[in-house]
Amino acid sequence: MDQSILFKPLKMGDIELPNRICMAALTRQRCETKDLVPNDMMIEYYGLRAEAGFILTECVPISQRSLAFPGEPGMYTKEQIQGWKKIVDDIHSKGGRIFAQIWHAGRASLSTLQDGLEIWGPSPIKIRGIHRGGLTEHEIPHEMTIEEIQEVIQQFRQTAENCKEAGFDGVELHGAHGYIIDQFLRDSSNQRTDEYGGSVENRSKLCLQVIDEFINVFGKGRVGIKISPVGRLNDQCDSDPLKLYTYLIQELEKKKIAFIEVKDDKDAENQFDYGYPSSKDQIPDLFEVFRPLFSGILIANNQYTPSTAIEGIEKGRFDAVTFGRLFISNPDLVERIRQGYELNTNWDVHTFYTKGIKGYLDYPLYSQQQK
Repeated sequence: MDQSILFKPLKMGDIELPNRICMAALTRQRCETKDLVPNDMMIEYYGLRAEAGFILTECVPISQRSLAFPGEPGMYTKEQIQGWKKIVDDIHSKGGRIFAQIWHAGRASLSTLQDGLEIWGPSPIKIRGIHRGGLTEHEIPHEMTIEEIQEVIQQFRQTAENCKEAGFDGVELHGAHGYIIDQFLRDSSNQRTDEYGGSVENRSKLCLQVIDEFINVFGKGRVGIKISPVGRLNDQCDSDPLKLYTYLIQELEKKKIAFIEVKDDKDAENQFDYGYPSSKDQIPDLFEVFRPLFSGILIANNQYTPSTAIEGIEKGRFDAVTFGRLFISNPDLVERIRQGYELNTNWDVHTFYTKGIKGYLDYPLYSQQQK
């Protein structure tokens, strides 16, 4: 396997990436205090992975109401901003690059995680089944008013301002996985009849308005988005994802943002017992369809290996890959790939969303394994 293409530098908007081995946003829930301020454990965790082409942080909530899981580090108080600044400064001191993934959980939250605040969403349609945290069933969300939508847009902008204050190199809008942007995009969760529902243009409106706010703060060359056009997580499906995402990507192309990260979902028919068609039945090949629509950097995500990343980049299907689990169990993933060392695939899924260093800071570097 010739891995040299993974180390071919890449210009992503205003940012120069030294390699194409990027770190995916990974929810880890390691904030151990109620103020949700990033801690020293997180500084070490991110710092060990600073050699990535660029790092995407775990998703950072824009407000108390936008939380989805316990232990998420926030970005809406001064203390949280300063906590993140320590992480960013450490990454920069090591020559790395780091973007904040910004989100709002919408109907995928629970009022108990929000100090009793009402759950918001585009329509009063709850997610079927149990909350991903395994806590309880989902709740029926309050259908947001136009004024509440505008409030959330301004919270997204303020969070981008906070990220800039913390020194981040850029921001990614979390538009995937059934959180609020995705909820407005897809018609399984958005059945509004006003200017934010109905047509693909209307359902894309919130997403594009938030992207505009991010551009106003960071400039187009430091803004990206993650999408999951055919993913089923959190009870999501669209009746015509090809039409919806063709329109959305064409609009993002006009804005000349730096990158689009595409979750290459492979969910089966009736995944999670939702009764939806399989991902590939809706769009068999996401990159074949979307690559011609976007001239910026296209990033592939979801269970890629170095070999499948090389294959896709060589064929021009995408430009880089975000690795998730491989970065969890291989803090030195970039060096391991560079040297052709064996990769550690013994990650422990039971420690992905727990507290403490187990499964977080105890995966050894390759050099430590040889001693």
